[in-house]
Amino acid sequence: MFRHFRRRMPHRSIAMIVAVGTLGPAAAVEAQELLYVASQEEVTVAVIDMRSHELIETVDLKALGYSETAKAHHTAVEPDGSHWYVSLIAAGKVLKFDRDNRLVGEADFETPGMLSLDPESDLMYVGRSMAAVNPPQRVGVIDRSTMELEEVDVFFPRPHALIVDTHGDRFFSASLGQNSIAYAPLGEEEVDLLGLDGMNHMLVQFAVSPDGNWMVSGGQMTGDLLIFDLSGDEPEVVNSIDVGGQPWHPSFTPDGRFVWIPNQAANTVTVVDTESWTVADVIEHPALIEPHGSAVSPDGSTIYVSGRNVAGTYTPADGSEGRPGTVVAIDAETHDVVAVIEVGRYAAGMSAPSRGAGH
Repeated sequence: MFRHFRRRMPHRSIAMIVAVGTLGPAAAVEAQELLYVASQEEVTVAVIDMRSHELIETVDLKALGYSETAKAHHTAVEPDGSHWYVSLIAAGKVLKFDRDNRLVGEADFETPGMLSLDPESDLMYVGRSMAAVNPPQRVGVIDRSTMELEEVDVFFPRPHALIVDTHGDRFFSASLGQNSIAYAPLGEEEVDLLGLDGMNHMLVQFAVSPDGNWMVSGGQMTGDLLIFDLSGDEPEVVNSIDVGGQPWHPSFTPDGRFVWIPNQAANTVTVVDTESWTVADVIEHPALIEPHGSAVSPDGSTIYVSGRNVAGTYTPADGSEGRPGTVVAIDAETHDVVAVIEVGRYAAGMSAPSRGAGH
């Protein structure tokens, strides 16, 4: 079906995979209650208990032989928490771990960025990193059971934003280089293209509502949150909201009522009411520093936002030197910050299992 195909060529021996697979503290926690946060500069993944808002384990990818400059960027988690995945931009790898944080597989893909899996099949889609100046004009499709990888042409430069729409059985990818979105049925090679009006938004990432009716994406250059109607065969832009500050990785609440958007350049989080498509709140906090990723607890009670803190604006709680990344836990009802968790430098993409994922 696909023209481009590359078989996984693991460079880790089975002996090494077993050696690094000691049972960690994460095993004692229900898998659906774990949040996985990639720290790009530290090349680690923080495992956070969403019930207690505590860091329970840090998976150091450098200890597995990956470079100090491998750049861990984004994560994805199986709905049942059985496995999780992380993209390594500079290493050109997508890694697979089991729930006990043992490395069990990898796939080769040039400058991987965003990850999005289909909970009802073995497919996981992979975009290209923003750091890639001129990557191939293709997205990756990984068979999660084998970690074999194929590629699909999207016919535009720098495909970055990426999501699987489980209700429509299709995927969406957007270009950083031009106002174009590609979409196609899952597992299909032939894509359709949607052109957007106006200046290039540089769409960073998508989120699809739980009912599958809506999709949103923020533009780095325009500060607009675009709202797409997904009820037809072709996605349609029906509204836009000026949220400013480079809207990064949005998340819907499980009931679909609100969208939470980290504003990377404004050090804020915007909350949008989806009934009126208006701004309901803008949240500020000293630990919301260069906010990047977002995720929602499975019960919808807590929103998590990662902060890069590359400039070192946030000071560690113990007063020590350094510039840790942050994960800010926010009560979804009161909008109060209930916890700040310090993680590795440049906290970036994050993910949590979703209840009721799929159709």
